[in-house]
Amino acid sequence: MKIGLTLAIFGLVVSLVSLTLPGFDLSEAFAADQAAVADVAPSNPYPPAPKLSAADYPTISGVNSRVTVWIFAQLHLWFAAFVLAVPIFVFIIEVIGMRTRDKRYDDMAYEFIKVSITAYSLTAILGGGLVFSLILFYPHLFTYLSTIFSESMFYYALLFFAESAVLYIYYYGWHWLQGGFKKWVHLTLGLVLNAVGTTLMLLANAWLTFMMSPAGVDAAGVFSGDAWAAIHNFLWNPINLHRFVANIAYGGSIVGAYAAFKFLTAKTPQERAHYDWMGYNANFIAICALLPLPFAGYYLAAEIYTYSQQMGITLMGGIFAWLFIIQAVLIGTLFLSANYYLWCGMGRSDGAKRYTKYIKYIAIVLVGAFLVWFTPHTLVLTNEELKALGGPHHKILGPLGIMPAKNTAVNVMIIFTALSFMFYRRSNKVAVVSWENAGNAIQVALYSAGLLNIIFLGVYHGYFTNTVYKVAASIPQVLTTLVIIVVSVTLDSFIYRGAREVGPLRWGRIPERAQYALFLLAVSFTWLMGLMGYIRSGIRQHWHVVDIMRDASSDAFTPTLGYAANVVSVAAIIFMALVIFIFWIAQVSSAKTLPAGYWKE
Repeated sequence: MKIGLTLAIFGLVVSLVSLTLPGFDLSEAFAADQAAVADVAPSNPYPPAPKLSAADYPTISGVNSRVTVWIFAQLHLWFAAFVLAVPIFVFIIEVIGMRTRDKRYDDMAYEFIKVSITAYSLTAILGGGLVFSLILFYPHLFTYLSTIFSESMFYYALLFFAESAVLYIYYYGWHWLQGGFKKWVHLTLGLVLNAVGTTLMLLANAWLTFMMSPAGVDAAGVFSGDAWAAIHNFLWNPINLHRFVANIAYGGSIVGAYAAFKFLTAKTPQERAHYDWMGYNANFIAICALLPLPFAGYYLAAEIYTYSQQMGITLMGGIFAWLFIIQAVLIGTLFLSANYYLWCGMGRSDGAKRYTKYIKYIAIVLVGAFLVWFTPHTLVLTNEELKALGGPHHKILGPLGIMPAKNTAVNVMIIFTALSFMFYRRSNKVAVVSWENAGNAIQVALYSAGLLNIIFLGVYHGYFTNTVYKVAASIPQVLTTLVIIVVSVTLDSFIYRGAREVGPLRWGRIPERAQYALFLLAVSFTWLMGLMGYIRSGIRQHWHVVDIMRDASSDAFTPTLGYAANVVSVAAIIFMALVIFIFWIAQVSSAKTLPAGYWKE
């Protein structure tokens, strides 16, 4: 893995190499941009955004510049999300292992970080490919952005070196830095690794959000010299929150797929038990981040609309509206897969029979909410179908296509997913407190009152008040959902404090079909992130930087949904192939058998 250190500088190397290519000298492009505006702003060292023509975009015969940059950027983003998320929950798992003195947690954390080490190298390679393709195909855009963000790009490179050094010390020093003071040193390295990785994400987010909501520049795109103003643009914080939560959920899904892969290829009961346990923990991490993810996405969409109503309308009610139906299908798939895995996992406990009778009712509610969520408001119909239907809206199902109905549906799905997890957590426990029945009654009342409040807010404010109240109703709905989950989990922890177990959890006693739910989670997350990335970039339409730098290339058009889905699907297939390669490498490098009794409770 020493090659990973050299890969860390790959992006910088290709930048230098590109300067030697004939016709692609960035210094000449920058000088040309300055000369073009010398008479306009002779005292300002920063040029305005260049006015480009199709001739300013280099082309290579047989190569689609936009698709090349698109695929490199998407692959880099997927791997970057993975390598950012894994160290976060590896650190948490290591802390749990230290507190509980359970070696299995430490072993699991080590195996997770081992999987990410190869992914880190691929992230560096793809990042270098992205930089190279931007310089090659969009030199003026790269010049303009690097002029504004030169300081942050410099510090990004330094932080990347620092992250590489800390990561390799953290991984290769894992067994050396164990016990006593050394363990605290290792935990500190993990904390530093996560701090550096998160900072890298924040810097990169500033560059992409600047293209959507430019700040620190005037109407002509002339940089004021205030780098912080450009970084702290209007959409920076919403993107930071949404990506941080999404990355953790995504990382959990990928390591869950790794655990499923290892479970299906396990040869001994000890290995099956170990990877069953790993899969459960990965799924738990993914669910914990998945529950607040729709709220983070809604916050981002609301902030986009606040910044620019035109972008907001294009996002939710324009050409991308139908893609949100696909998004609803994928997110519904995530919730159903996560719940299905929990239901299968209840088979590990002999006491789960008390709660399995409720699963069918939870499934009915989840499927019903899922159907509401992806019901479109306006249908795509032929003239004959429009005449037969009497308009573009279905008389009965049409009202389910507006946002109040969908907000209600997603809150219901989140609440019942939390209920599934609570049943799973209870399945192997018997409460010993005298007020168990009273506590259960309080929880039933909490869920019932909360669900009624969410449905009332969605129906009354969604269909009987004006638009202002329709939007405002989503806030108390979210708060109600959070109150239900937090209060219920807190109360449940008190009810089952000191509870006795029905019997030892039988790790490994889970049907193999449950592992395919973990694969489905990873694939759905990957495709969902790709499509949503297309939307986020696509709402800029024909602008490199919105309202400042126009895209004059031959590819300055908004791809159709089919075209975008094909590109994202090809990228997803490439990504999954690379992920399988990573799994194989990890398996080859750790071909060992767990000792007998490793999982004996």
